[in-house]
Amino acid sequence: MSDTPYQNIQSEDKSSDVVWHLASVSHQQRVKLNGHKPAVLWFTGLSGSGKSTVANAVDKMLHDIGCKTYVLDGDNVRHGLNGDLSFTDTDRVENIRRIGEVSKLFVDAGLLVSTAFISPFIKDREMVRAQLGNGEFIEVFIDTPLEVCESRDPKGLYKKARAGEIKNFTGIDSSYELPVNPEIQVKTADKSVQACAVQVIDYLRANDYLAG
Repeated sequence: MSDTPYQNIQSEDKSSDVVWHLASVSHQQRVKLNGHKPAVLWFTGLSGSGKSTVANAVDKMLHDIGCKTYVLDGDNVRHGLNGDLSFTDTDRVENIRRIGEVSKLFVDAGLLVSTAFISPFIKDREMVRAQLGNGEFIEVFIDTPLEVCESRDPKGLYKKARAGEIKNFTGIDSSYELPVNPEIQVKTADKSVQACAVQVIDYLRANDYLAG
């Protein structure tokens, strides 16, 4: 990532008076201080697949070995930053666009940031990938069959969706587009949370994201 991570992003509504302010501490200096490569671990999958659970387990493992990390969780973000958005397809796109922008800031700060969002559309996930540097977007597909997710139903959302109480629910009346070639594919139906998290950590070690 360059020291001006937004230099290639154009907007018709952006004033010509808005320019990227160069910080006194560079991206490279932050990465060196942190001692590991920055990246977005983009956890995607159906509701109930285990995205947040695995993302938090990975975050704990990374924290324990001294990595600078953060988790952006779908529900948590909708309490504030994206609290004005609904679950229509249009608002889902905007939801992911905003998270992509926030994720880039974390990467610019040199962190390993995990995002746990259904993010059902391929084009939206690829949009975020395209705005990051080479190797800075790691798609983690939490590959859990719909019937398993529905049997878990930790928040009772599938039951409400089947009853027609929730509209635009992914997997029921809104589509989920499977990742084509994710960097990591995690099958939670037959693995423990620990084993799923270790699979992600192993990928990071094998691809030199972590020191030592």
